[in-house]
Amino acid sequence: MSISAFLCSFWSLDSDEVKQISTAIFLVSVVTFALFWFRSKVRRPSLPPGPRGLPLVGYLPFLLRNIHRTFADLAEIYGAVFKLRIGNKLCVVLNSPSSINEAFRHHETVFPNRDTTVCALLCSYDGSGIVFTQDGDDWKKLRKIFVRKMLSKSFLDASYSVRRQEVRKVIKGVFESAGTPIDIGKVGFLATMKSVLAMTWGDSGRLIGEDGIDLDVKFRAVMDELAVLLGTPNLSDIFPILGWFDLQGIASRTKKAMRVCDEILNTAIEEQRKTGGNGVVKGGYLQLLLELEDDQDNSNPITDDQLKALLLDMVIGGTKTTVTTIEWAMAELMQHPNTMKKVKEELREVVGLDAAAEESHMPKLSFLNAVVKETIRLHPPIFLLVPRSLTSTITLEGYSIPKGSAMYCNIWAILRDPKVWENPLKFMPERFLNEGGGKYELGGSAMEFSPFGYGKRSCPGIPLAERMLMLILASLLHAFEWELPQHSVLDFDEKFGVVNKKLNPLVAIPTPRLSNLDLYLV
Repeated sequence: MSISAFLCSFWSLDSDEVKQISTAIFLVSVVTFALFWFRSKVRRPSLPPGPRGLPLVGYLPFLLRNIHRTFADLAEIYGAVFKLRIGNKLCVVLNSPSSINEAFRHHETVFPNRDTTVCALLCSYDGSGIVFTQDGDDWKKLRKIFVRKMLSKSFLDASYSVRRQEVRKVIKGVFESAGTPIDIGKVGFLATMKSVLAMTWGDSGRLIGEDGIDLDVKFRAVMDELAVLLGTPNLSDIFPILGWFDLQGIASRTKKAMRVCDEILNTAIEEQRKTGGNGVVKGGYLQLLLELEDDQDNSNPITDDQLKALLLDMVIGGTKTTVTTIEWAMAELMQHPNTMKKVKEELREVVGLDAAAEESHMPKLSFLNAVVKETIRLHPPIFLLVPRSLTSTITLEGYSIPKGSAMYCNIWAILRDPKVWENPLKFMPERFLNEGGGKYELGGSAMEFSPFGYGKRSCPGIPLAERMLMLILASLLHAFEWELPQHSVLDFDEKFGVVNKKLNPLVAIPTPRLSNLDLYLV
């Protein structure tokens, strides 16, 4: 109906009908006005507070070397949930168990993917592994393989002999260097890396090239290089427009390392296919994955890139976090001699001075287990979880978090939260033995103690990491007494990177402790 037609019909009505219509129009007008007024007064969720930063670069120039500590300081000013811009990326940082709980209990479905970097994509065959694969069918398939096959109890039990052999070789090397200063971090790295590689290649534990070169040594070197590159801040990640220029050379260095890595993996795959599982790589992760790849009955087999990426996830993820925990634990024990004494007494009682530490002893070493947990609480292997990328806008603790934001979890701050932990800065393994301490397991669901992540994207490698960490640490502590070189001083300075490393390596002098010296021989 046109406006003119409406006016004509309106003026043809009698007075009562006009009054009724006028009253209805008035009521509609009042209700409409009231709704607009109410909506204008209702406060919509706003962005979290946070520092302003500078144009273009955001807060980047103010992030100090130890970003986790800077984030903790900002949380004191702006609260447990705050925002800042790094380049053109809006980042939201969670610093409390309550914010973590709300995010992962109620909103995890909207941040299923990790915010990847240039280096991460390059060293994971364009995100083909379990760590950086985008959420979906491929990720579910890889997670299932990782958890049910590669890290199953049956496989870990069956592969203990190769881990045991490699740890014993390292203990022998320490014995031969007794009385001289050694780098504990390097010892831990050697024991961990050789154990993982032995599990990867199979029963022989070594991979030899056609020219007779020990490819394990070459592979260990390239893995160390990739770990460094993964932890190096890259301007190309912050300003994607600069990616083409690769100003820091991180992309070119990663590509170079990956060429070497790919060559070694292809050699191993070729050897495996040539021998049909009866040669140098029999029984390892590589054989297991190749069988899955070749399974004709599998409607969704893994690809070559997925196979290689899974192996790299295992090697890199299974070594770096374990090694750094070994070094921090040894440093804390040397700093606290009474705690070291308790560990030694437990080892003497459970293992005995006429025997070497075995994985079968580990469940009985409750105090050493508490030491490991307390070390991880004070020195979490990863300061900040790999950031997640939000696929839609959410409301978190009263704040609006926009789609596309990167969400960081400051694990370091949460594990030192005085609202959760009594004397949070004090090294107190006993807190994990007291009543209530049993709820804190490395792979558990307690939001205040989840150093390896939350939800379905949490680290799946905890079963292997726990076994290796306990065995190597127990072996080093049971087989030797340790003391600092003369005039040396312990320090606890950190080096921020892909893992939480000591800034200065821990160097100590071992003295044989076991009564039967034959135990030091392989």
